[in-house]
Amino acid sequence: MTVIETITITRPLKVIAFLCGALALALLVMSLASTDWLLTQGWRQGLFLHCVDEAADKPLPFGLEDAVGCYRVRDEYYIRATAGLCIVALATDLFATFLTGLGLQSGDPQKKYKYYRLAVYVMLASLITALVALVLYPVCFARELSLGNRVVWEFGWAYGVAWGAAIFLFGASVLLMCDREAEEVYYKERDVNLSEKGSN
Repeated sequence: MTVIETITITRPLKVIAFLCGALALALLVMSLASTDWLLTQGWRQGLFLHCVDEAADKPLPFGLEDAVGCYRVRDEYYIRATAGLCIVALATDLFATFLTGLGLQSGDPQKKYKYYRLAVYVMLASLITALVALVLYPVCFARELSLGNRVVWEFGWAYGVAWGAAIFLFGASVLLMCDREAEEVYYKERDVNLSEKGSN
């Protein structure tokens, strides 16, 4: 008698994609929470706050007259747009990572395929959104550079961390697309001796 056994295999690429998505989440949260997107002497700007240091020379950039401390970020369209896009990237990355996790734990091959396929599209949407935000921010800032009252400007570590998140999103998307059509369930034939089975 021939018995067909079902063997479910979890592909390492999908596990790595899940980890990349989780790392991108952490990096996006760090980037959103920081005020170190844009730096100059005595002044720094994030996506929600800008801060004035004690050593800041007057006049402050962009005609600001704030005292030492942190204040709500300037009401510029590109800052609001970048913040919104990063939040969308965070939300879609969270959803895609969740779908990848569901695919990893599911024992149904049809559900695995659906989870992974949807995760690919959502992860790509997160990647595209993050890239648009990261390109929009410096391009639009360059247009108002003449109002900055400073010679030296730098993009801070938070902007670099956001690029790190985009790299992990790209890696997760590629890994999810690899062999996404392939079955993760294999079938193995095994011969069973009926007499031995009866004696047991």
